[in-house]
Amino acid sequence: MGFLSKRSLLYALCCLCLNLGVARDTISSFQSLKDPDYIISRGSSFRMGFFSPVNSTNRYLGIWYNKIPVVTYFSVVWVANRDRPLKDSSGVLTIYEDGNLVVLNGQAEILWSSNVSNSVPNSSATLLDSGNLVLRVDTTEAIVWESFQHPCDTVLPRMKLTTNLRTNQKVQLTSWKSPSDPSTGRFSGGVDPQNIPQGFIRKDGHPYWRTGPWTGQFFTGAPSWVLDYHSGVTIVYDKEETVYATFAPVKVLDLSKHFLDSEGNSKQIRWDDGKEDWEVVGFSPANECDVYGTCGVFGSCYALSSPICSCLKGFEPKIVEEWNRGNWMSGCVRRIPLQCDGGGKADGFLKLEMVKVPDFAEWSYRSKDDCRKQCLENCSCVAYAYDTGIGCMSWSGNLIDLQKISTGGIDLQKFSTGGLDVYIRLSYLEFDKERNLKVIIAITVIIGAMAIPSIAYFVWRWMTQKRARTTKSGESLPSKNLNDAKLHELPTFSLEELATATNNFHVDNMLGRGGFGIVYKGKLHDGQEIAVKRLSRSSGQGLEEFMNEVFVISKLQHRNLVRLLGCYIEGEEKMLIYEYMSNKSLDAIVFDPLNQKRLDWKKRFNIIKGISRGLLYLHRDSRLKIIHRDLKASNILLDEELNPKISDFGIAKIFGGSENQANTKRVIGTYGYMSPEYAMQGFFSEKSDVFSFGVLLLEIISGRKTTCFYDDQQYYLSLVGFAWKLWNDDNIMALVDPTIWDPCFQMEMLRCIHVGLLCVQELARDRPTVSTIISMLNSEILDLPTPQQPAFTERQIASSEEPAQLGEIKSSSCNTTITTVYAR
Repeated sequence: MGFLSKRSLLYALCCLCLNLGVARDTISSFQSLKDPDYIISRGSSFRMGFFSPVNSTNRYLGIWYNKIPVVTYFSVVWVANRDRPLKDSSGVLTIYEDGNLVVLNGQAEILWSSNVSNSVPNSSATLLDSGNLVLRVDTTEAIVWESFQHPCDTVLPRMKLTTNLRTNQKVQLTSWKSPSDPSTGRFSGGVDPQNIPQGFIRKDGHPYWRTGPWTGQFFTGAPSWVLDYHSGVTIVYDKEETVYATFAPVKVLDLSKHFLDSEGNSKQIRWDDGKEDWEVVGFSPANECDVYGTCGVFGSCYALSSPICSCLKGFEPKIVEEWNRGNWMSGCVRRIPLQCDGGGKADGFLKLEMVKVPDFAEWSYRSKDDCRKQCLENCSCVAYAYDTGIGCMSWSGNLIDLQKISTGGIDLQKFSTGGLDVYIRLSYLEFDKERNLKVIIAITVIIGAMAIPSIAYFVWRWMTQKRARTTKSGESLPSKNLNDAKLHELPTFSLEELATATNNFHVDNMLGRGGFGIVYKGKLHDGQEIAVKRLSRSSGQGLEEFMNEVFVISKLQHRNLVRLLGCYIEGEEKMLIYEYMSNKSLDAIVFDPLNQKRLDWKKRFNIIKGISRGLLYLHRDSRLKIIHRDLKASNILLDEELNPKISDFGIAKIFGGSENQANTKRVIGTYGYMSPEYAMQGFFSEKSDVFSFGVLLLEIISGRKTTCFYDDQQYYLSLVGFAWKLWNDDNIMALVDPTIWDPCFQMEMLRCIHVGLLCVQELARDRPTVSTIISMLNSEILDLPTPQQPAFTERQIASSEEPAQLGEIKSSSCNTTITTVYAR
């Protein structure tokens, strides 16, 4: 009896210690873990307990980093009941009578179970210092279940991602639905072992991003941060026809993790003790070229060119009209059929250097010479490549997801290996055409060399006579006319000065790229930081747009407009020099899950009001009446205090005093921001900018891009359509970015959304003016009119269409494209 009393006392003390949150790592069969209790792994690396995601009252059993003071989306590494949340704090984790781990609610309903068929009652669950929760049989210590075999969105060191070739059963990552909802999201990630193993991210089951083939040491198309932080990757084929990848980083970082976020990005993040925040080490996809199949079949993607897609040599766009509009999904077709019937000359191979090889490679163990010979003898072979670590790769059918890698030392994502050389099969006629072209060029050069002296003499005589006439008449030279007419007293910089400031336009100083060209950061000799916008010689924006921007912005001065410091024009080289904005553009912060929280509601509201003040100045308060025509998040720059400044006036239009609207056949802008009357008919006015402002306002409030949504029924919804649906469902506050939600500002947020919906109404006459918008935002107008049906809210999906192929915008990448269309 005394023994039983002591045992009962010991049991009670164990339970009491557990309930008081003492750092224990194990739950025995006679114990339970009740909310808000927790256990901690033996080395204090991980903690397990119940938590609520940000902006959610639901409760989940999860594992997170113990040393992080606050449980956040980034610190949680595993969730048990992710698809069946608890609605209150009644949750209990215990070992059930059959030996399984279960999560129970207050009504003793099982919300989650380890669901092991061979479990035994005498079991215990231990949280290891690796972050793995294991269920063991007490008598044998055999592990019958572990969380590493049932991951959520995070892969931890020594975890295995597996695929069984016989049953196709997989252990893979699945994203959260959103940062405030751990339920299973749209993205999954794992290893595809077919032919040559590759890492894949899939969206709704369709390919979204891939690493490229496995060489035995690394993935050929993975970015450098994957090599740096996961160089301990091992891929193994075991005897049970299972392929698994393990991760044992050589370069270990404290409190770092690799996870698949809710937007489909594979990310490496680490905890910065100094900033007490997470920082991104690397992520993929890093740009639109990384998104699977962006350029269609036989198309090549290069993130540093404009446009980013081009057909391979010997191929041409399948649908020219779509291609010219920036919709490349239809891909390219061969110009001249292959001559593989043996009746004519042999086909040849075009060498593509430094590329991420296409998908669906077929492997064979051959030498490089035999690889080429095998492809040439096989009529269905359209390309081959060779790597010493892989062997011979060949392709038949269509080539998809081919990406060119920068040879200039830069890329928006740096590849770990520099890519591979791929040889594309072409008809001999393509090479004959090239040889004929070389002959023509050679003859032309010879004739030109003979004619140049004569031409030079006549040009010299003509220039001399023209200069004399100009001097006599007192007129200026053309370049001086250009400066006098448009530049006025705008300071000019020398090429040497700008080259010194930007370290000879070094890639490390590159801030971004647009349709205009590349923008570089620089520092003048006096220490002033500048942004240098350098017109690309291949840019679609020519001298007219360049001079238009100079002319417009040199006449404007407002705290919410970017300030132009000077320019450089010499021949084909044209550059604009602006004040440097330390926080870059709005889109780089408001759409980034890790940076979004830098912009709380007060800062976002300040940005909204600042943009509206800048727009009012353009429309009404400046000496000129100016319609911007390309107002969007990437054209809003933020200074060091996060004050907004409108930029990029290359396609802005100046109105005369009595003009209210104009018409153009050349519609230039960004899909998603263009008003319907401008996009469809070429009419633009102040109300066109108001529409763009409305879209931008909704983006700032929601933290979402305008083209990132699909309805799960039969309609494709833009952000505007999504907001309108929530408005009609009386659930508009669901639009608000969870990272800024604060009930104290609910009415202010609601008013801003209301104003945004008024701005995007389909008819221009229904939209408010900017001065009215400012009064509404400042609550000077209390009763706001009910918004009417917005434009571009939805598009019905044909049953045969896949969502990622809808329309002219690839919403799978959530990126808009700069596009030129012609009005009817």
